[in-house]
Amino acid sequence: MRSLLFVPATAPEKLAKALGSGADVVIVDLEDSVAADAKEDGRAGMVAFVAAQAAVSDRPKIFVRVNGFSTGLVDADLDAAVASGCDGIMLPKAAGGAEITRLAAKIAVAEAVHGIADGHTAIVAIVTETAHAVFQTGTYKGASRRLVGMAWGAEDLSADLGATTARGPDGAFLDAFRLARTMTLLGAAAAECAPIDGVFTDFRDLDGLAAECAAAARDGYTAKMAIHPAQVPVINAAFTPSAADVAEATRIVEAFAAAGDPGVLALDGVMLDRPHLMRARRLLMRAGR
Repeated sequence: MRSLLFVPATAPEKLAKALGSGADVVIVDLEDSVAADAKEDGRAGMVAFVAAQAAVSDRPKIFVRVNGFSTGLVDADLDAAVASGCDGIMLPKAAGGAEITRLAAKIAVAEAVHGIADGHTAIVAIVTETAHAVFQTGTYKGASRRLVGMAWGAEDLSADLGATTARGPDGAFLDAFRLARTMTLLGAAAAECAPIDGVFTDFRDLDGLAAECAAAARDGYTAKMAIHPAQVPVINAAFTPSAADVAEATRIVEAFAAAGDPGVLALDGVMLDRPHLMRARRLLMRAGR
């Protein structure tokens, strides 16, 4: 999972195009991109799209971003999404691990009711959309085996803070938003799930996107959300381990194996220890090796 592309549930043509975008995950959005008076239409559009694709094998994963718990819409969204056979649910405005446990229980019931295999439906949570939520990023460990990713976002957080912008004149995130991004990365590592970087809203600036992706990959993020199909190739390239990186990681893993799996060894005059081995194994796992 490298790229996650948002598409409004009310835009069938965009949903169809998203399937060929190269995105690893297409997120059918019932939340922010669907107006309050169009929620039922959005849910119907989501059901039609997901149900038509559920049995197709050669396609991206399809997740549904439901409306948050505070809206009163989550149960209807969730029941329709799970019944349609979606691969996962994205929970917006998540406020801690307890909400994931609650969501997972609701998903389990919906799977049972609709004859979906237990455990089929995964969860990705957006965990920094309020100031309170940022302080809960360390509570997701053990919340549910369904939790496969934690994402962060600046837009709703800026509204909650009353900030006029999330970025400074140089384009870099301001302090509160850098903190939210870091807390998401740490929380995901603690919860042993994928850390997912937030959207880059200027979809015409692909160079800026590439630079932000490179920084995210450097810091430990393994995926990024997208709002336009043109962003997907840039994101995929940034989060796909290079051939050189794969070769180097393979050398490290093979050197430890050949030496009898020691705590430390020397390779090309450089001392390597267990963290180097762990990092190499993770990279190979991401590369499908």
